[in-house]
Amino acid sequence: MFDKWTAPLVQIPLKQIALKADTFGITPNQVTVAGFCMGMLAIPLLAMNAYSLALIAIVINRILDGLDGALARLNQPTDAGGFLDITLDFIFYSGIVVGFALADPTNNALAASVLIFSFMGTGSSFLAFAIMAEKHQLTEPHFKHKSLYYLGGLAEGTETILLFVLFCLFPHYFSILAYSFAAICFLTTFLRIIGGYKSISLAENE
Repeated sequence: MFDKWTAPLVQIPLKQIALKADTFGITPNQVTVAGFCMGMLAIPLLAMNAYSLALIAIVINRILDGLDGALARLNQPTDAGGFLDITLDFIFYSGIVVGFALADPTNNALAASVLIFSFMGTGSSFLAFAIMAEKHQLTEPHFKHKSLYYLGGLAEGTETILLFVLFCLFPHYFSILAYSFAAICFLTTFLRIIGGYKSISLAENE
């Protein structure tokens, strides 16, 4: 929901960093993989209840996730790079939730399962619509920096990262936060299914 406002704000500083990184010959895919590895480091840190360190790993992951795209746009973004980026992002999102389940299985495991289940809805609607949007050449001006066009919703990248930050700052409230966000994800999935179906149907009938 907030991505359309936060994305333009972070593009300027990311572009400046990308320009410097490009002079050192750093490639977008290297940044993508480095960010993913940093994000995966958060999982054992969460399992050990090292929430502050895990939060640092999560923030670095997100910075690098933005940087790889900014770096790619300095030259020519590739479909292979976009595929790698989005695939590792989805693994990262679910991995963080698993980390909190490992931190306190008794209290967190069920809520974590429900949250990952809700992620399946938002993720599948995201990717399925992206495929059909490409086929019918649908466009979205608010997200020109993305490799894939997708339907917006109440739960997007900005909201998810804010959720992870809250998880780390208030780990004892994980279940409440997880169930609440899962409900938002379920609503987002429902709205995307309705909106996506209507959009594709209209495109097919044109």
